[in-house]
Amino acid sequence: MMVGPASMPHAVLWDMDGTLVDTEGLWLASEHQVMSALGASWTDEDQVICLGGPLERVTAHMRERSATHLDDDAVGRMLLDAMESRLRNEPLEWRPGARGLLLQCAALDLPAALVSASWTRLITAVVEGIQVDLGFPPFTTIVAGDDVQNSKPHPEPYLEAARRLGVDPSDCLALEDSPTGITSARDAGCSVIAIPQLATVGHLGTAVVETLAGSTIAHLWATARESGG
Repeated sequence: MMVGPASMPHAVLWDMDGTLVDTEGLWLASEHQVMSALGASWTDEDQVICLGGPLERVTAHMRERSATHLDDDAVGRMLLDAMESRLRNEPLEWRPGARGLLLQCAALDLPAALVSASWTRLITAVVEGIQVDLGFPPFTTIVAGDDVQNSKPHPEPYLEAARRLGVDPSDCLALEDSPTGITSARDAGCSVIAIPQLATVGHLGTAVVETLAGSTIAHLWATARESGG
């Protein structure tokens, strides 16, 4: 059944970390591991500051906190190595409601894109687990942090996802959990649903829901459009 553009988006654009899958604990453990190797500590406040990436911002913060002699690339490789190992060896942990909504996208033949500040090697590890779980490739396209010149909070990742899908950003529903990602999707012109996990997001002018559990794409689309965000 065809659904009109007023009642449904033309595509759903998913953030990965903290929105689609629960990786924040893995990031925290990886950050602790790297900072310990650099002879420094890592706090919950540091994690919140770096929530949503991009990698360049996280590694710059790590270097500043640790005063290491290593450059950003070296610290970034340490973090990527630690995180990829955990993603490949720990069980996939969906965020509440995310799996069901991804299945809705497939049932409705609704294009879904993954738009993440994480790098391709980490996304690949997660998506491989998702495909094993669902039994099919769920994403029409994937935009990684190393696919774009300007990562989140710049709007380029969401603009690129919409371009690849051949849809207008204003016809896209974006699902995000961090201020960095929300700003990126909002400034690209998407209708945004914020599902905060660690950070406060209510000041960013988008619709906020506590969980995706029990939601439908149509309901989230209506909620996002009504909020003007």
